[in-house]
Amino acid sequence: MYRITRLTLFFSVLGMPLVIFAQNTALIDTGERPTAKAVAIEALPTIDGEVLNDPVWKEIESFGDLTQAQPNFGRPASEKTEIRIAYTKETFYLSVVCFDSRPEDLVVSDARRDADLDNTDAFLFILDTYKDGQNGFVFGTNSLAVEYDAQVDNEGQGNFNANRQQGGTIGGFNLNWDAAFEVKTQVGDFGWSAEFAIPVRTLRFQAGKDWGINFRRNIRKTNEIVYWAAMPVGLDLKRLSLAGTLTGLDLPSPGNLKLIPYILGRMDKDFTATDPKNRFDAEVGGDVKFSVTPSLTLDLTYNTDFAQVEVDDQQVNLDRFNLFFPEKRPFFLENAGLFSVGSPGEVDLFFSRRIGIGDNGNIVPIIGGARLSGKLNRTNVGLLSMWTEEVSDKGIEENNFTVARVNHEFKGRTALGAVFINREGLQSSDSYNRTFALDGKLGLGRKARMSGFYARTEDPNDTINAHSLKFQTDYNWNNWELRAGYTEVGQGFNPEVGFLLRQSFRKPEGLVLYHLRPKNPDAKILEYRPHISYRGYWNFDDFQETGFLHVDNHFEWKSGNELHTGVNFTTEGVVEAFDISRTGRVIVDPGVYRHAESQLIFFTNQSNPWSVNIRSVIGGSFGGTRYQESITGRYRAGDKFNADVTFLYNNFQLPNGDFTANILSTRLSYAFQPNIYLQGLIQHNTSDKLWAANVRFGWLQQANTGLFVVWNYNLQDGDPLNNSFIVKYTRIFDLVK
Repeated sequence: MYRITRLTLFFSVLGMPLVIFAQNTALIDTGERPTAKAVAIEALPTIDGEVLNDPVWKEIESFGDLTQAQPNFGRPASEKTEIRIAYTKETFYLSVVCFDSRPEDLVVSDARRDADLDNTDAFLFILDTYKDGQNGFVFGTNSLAVEYDAQVDNEGQGNFNANRQQGGTIGGFNLNWDAAFEVKTQVGDFGWSAEFAIPVRTLRFQAGKDWGINFRRNIRKTNEIVYWAAMPVGLDLKRLSLAGTLTGLDLPSPGNLKLIPYILGRMDKDFTATDPKNRFDAEVGGDVKFSVTPSLTLDLTYNTDFAQVEVDDQQVNLDRFNLFFPEKRPFFLENAGLFSVGSPGEVDLFFSRRIGIGDNGNIVPIIGGARLSGKLNRTNVGLLSMWTEEVSDKGIEENNFTVARVNHEFKGRTALGAVFINREGLQSSDSYNRTFALDGKLGLGRKARMSGFYARTEDPNDTINAHSLKFQTDYNWNNWELRAGYTEVGQGFNPEVGFLLRQSFRKPEGLVLYHLRPKNPDAKILEYRPHISYRGYWNFDDFQETGFLHVDNHFEWKSGNELHTGVNFTTEGVVEAFDISRTGRVIVDPGVYRHAESQLIFFTNQSNPWSVNIRSVIGGSFGGTRYQESITGRYRAGDKFNADVTFLYNNFQLPNGDFTANILSTRLSYAFQPNIYLQGLIQHNTSDKLWAANVRFGWLQQANTGLFVVWNYNLQDGDPLNNSFIVKYTRIFDLVK
């Protein structure tokens, strides 16, 4: 029997009656996509943000009929936008004038490079330089001239974390890709304007082809999102198969050779050592980037260092399975989607954190390596090879990690690929692990797609069922999001250079979600999203280890506030007893536990100076009761200062005992200028009795290079654990400029 709380029943009843009165949105015509023309120029515009009075831009005809995705789907934008595109053999130029009837109400929230633009007045565009409808480069800015850029592959489908300062990504959308480009803005009585100058050698493209292109503008005073090539509900800029076309380009193959050296000094102290003392080190290293062709790039790295990367967010493991920490290191994030095969965050066949980070979080020095990645006609190719040093006191030998990837894209969002992943110990002949896989996707028109993979591993151990597979079908159109899939991981499947959320399982899953927009354009509600999803895990003895049935409805207001109300029906099958508290005090006995829990999420408009995010889950767990509460408060002072504080509270009242596990984290950032910032992250984990502080100062130059000063300090159970102070300087030398 499921134990259902009063809150569960209340939330379930609350969500359903309202959706009955919602109406379907009007459908847009996606058959005809807009076309724009780029103009070749000889006289160059002055990149200062001034567009209306620049003689070069005056000679170029503008375009910019944008259509609302929200709040009033399908209607013209409430404000006028003028876009112009020009180019020379060396540079791609774009200007935009964002007319605004109330420029004094422009919203800006963060001045740092790659700051989230969702909750600000902003302008973004995507370039599909291969015209394959799958891959692209995103550029954007706000009225402060923030530099925003990202890579998109597979139309953005993947494991995505939106904030580069707080997380990483695997496939789909790569915010940590950094290009060397220039953007300037100007604010006036007309609104605001921006000019982009992007070196052609920054982009990868195939000469002689038109490009796919689309534009998005955020008008925050009305919570408006508008597109040039209009998007169906639930889709966004990354849906490149629905982008418009940019014609008129006649670009030669540009040369590209960049040297990116660094110099670093650091001081470390380990208080747990027998003789704790300060240790001083100095290092040099760097990268080389060379364009073999306009669409194929060779990257070389020596003595690879990631000192400027923010530390991981603290997590509490309250289950029997592995925790996932995203990749944040820039070298591995560039073109990450090309090497990503599997099911992100659950069955990753290649997980780059295995390179340079040991099983227990130990740092393993990277000697260096090479990566060749890009496109040959419609075939994506990637080759990565990295060498790591021996760490004798941790029992880690020298290793080579090699990944070879090929993926051919057919028309109609269809592709077929293969990958080979190898770890080879360099000090013993029987130390190796290999993964072989085939993967593919089949586009079913613009609305649906089937995808899947099959993989096997090989190592010196005599294993059975060393396989993994997944098959999934998705439908995303006409306000519907539907998904059904099946994943299987055999008992002997062991991808040592990958990530498995759990070992040995069979998992069916499904989702049904519908976007409901009120018929009345003056309604305060923007959208309802009723949905139901399920995932279940069985072992190979047909014993169910996990079941999760989720019934929910989201309420999104035009004001930017949002409420999620839901109920979860859970099953947990425990084969072997385990210590859920990680202290030896609270043991969960073998058995089958079926429960229900209520779920409530509420957050306010993050465009406001003050905002809050609240999440509450209350219900049964392992024969007892669980209370999981989290609250995040955010504050911003203009465009300079941002702060957020998160408190996560976990309280378990179980048959064999009670315990709490909490995390407190505080993030602070101050942007002196868009390229000069100071960030701090302070975390406290009560389970590990750990306090951790990470402070970073950055003075950025081209493509996120520059001066970085980093200080780390950790306390455990009130005693100093370790600390470090690092100064790093890195710079780009463009050898063909």
